Amino acid sequence: MQSSQNPESKSNSSLLKTIKKQDLSTPIYGLFTFAVLYTLFLASEILLPIVFALLLSLLMAPAVATAGKRWHIPRTISALALILTFIAALAGIGYGVFAPLTQWAEDAPRAVERLLQGRSEVQQDLEKLQRAAEDIQAEVEDEVEESDEPQVIIHESELWQNRLATQVQSGVTGLALALALTYFILVSGDVLVRNLAQQMRRQRRHIFLCIVRSGQEQIARYLGVITSVNVGIGVAVGLLSWAVGLPTPVLWGLVAGLVRFIPYIGGILGTGLLLVVSVATFQELWQILLVPGAFVLLITVIGFFLEPYIHGQRLAVNPIIVFVSIFFWGWLWGPVGVLLAVPVMTVIMVVISHIPRLKPLADVLRK
Repeated sequence: MQSSQNPESKSNSSLLKTIKKQDLSTPIYGLFTFAVLYTLFLASEILLPIVFALLLSLLMAPAVATAGKRWHIPRTISALALILTFIAALAGIGYGVFAPLTQWAEDAPRAVERLLQGRSEVQQDLEKLQRAAEDIQAEVEDEVEESDEPQVIIHESELWQNRLATQVQSGVTGLALALALTYFILVSGDVLVRNLAQQMRRQRRHIFLCIVRSGQEQIARYLGVITSVNVGIGVAVGLLSWAVGLPTPVLWGLVAGLVRFIPYIGGILGTGLLLVVSVATFQELWQILLVPGAFVLLITVIGFFLEPYIHGQRLAVNPIIVFVSIFFWGWLWGPVGVLLAVPVMTVIMVVISHIPRLKPLADVLRK
């Protein structure tokens, strides 16, 4: 009797083990997902320069390879030249934008006042808020005078300036680290990839090399073409702003070029900002609509004819997934995450499209 019951008891125990494994798999995967998200959020100061360096190296890698094959220029020299060119471009943009931005900050109150002229209800609401703020400030000053203990008052402007200075310092430090890492990736990245591929089995080695090559091709094409297009849009908007007399045309050309890196949402933000500036500057309707209308026309033509080529039909992502990725990376990493959302999504699509088990997921995410 005992020998006949042993197989049944063994099968029951194996069934219980399988059920337990299946019951534990979902919580374990869920905890792993939350751990990854928390790590991405907590280590953003480290991960952001690394991600930016990887994307920038993918953009510059074809130029370094071409310089080595055609003109026999060492990778150390060509990579350094590209990095210095990128730094010079950033410095030129910063120098060209700083003065217009300062001027616009000085002229903004008058422009807003002009924008609100003729709207009595809005002006009354603003006056009520101003009077309420003055009353609160007067009460606070009276309490401070009556109190015997000395109190330290920190102005909001000082706090805002300190926060801005801290953010700028952190951004410059992260950018310097990213550029340094980009240089080393351009110089020694191929050796690292080759050494890593040699440690894999033949099938996995083939998949890994396909992912690296396809990722370089797709990201280089996406970033190269869309950067060229956005520079053209920024130059066109800047020249048109200068021609019609819009203040700080360099700033609005830069804004028009930068917002184009954010699909769908960037066009709406750029149009709204240009419209507000035009309303605050001009009186005639055709002048108000000229710059925003030209921007809308440019992004519409590019969206219909050029963007399908930029993204490619094979890796075209569903617009819903693009929206979700923009919100997700923006929530996780702020404005920089919004700008990096589409390149990161392109890399993810390249990876999952070359892994056999994840190809169904890639088919779901495509258009």
